Amino acid sequence: MIAWLRMLCGGLVLAAVVWAVHEIRADGARSVIQAIERQNDDAENRAQEKRLDYDTCIDAGGLWDFGAEKCRGP
Repeated sequence: MIAWLRMLCGGLVLAAVVWAVHEIRADGARSVIQAIERQNDDAENRAQEKRLDYDTCIDAGGLWDFGAEKCRGP
């Protein structure tokens, strides 16, 4: 009877350790995914701003200087 009780307790401890490791890995994966999503959102916003600057320059009759990233002309 005591051997079965020890095996049961050992199995529960093993299950708890496996669950804890799984949760730690999942939390790490979520934090990495969130960091990448923040970087993607930031890049998207900067690209949108530059596109609007470019469009405004062209609409005003200017010439966009890609090297300097600014409008040349009127």
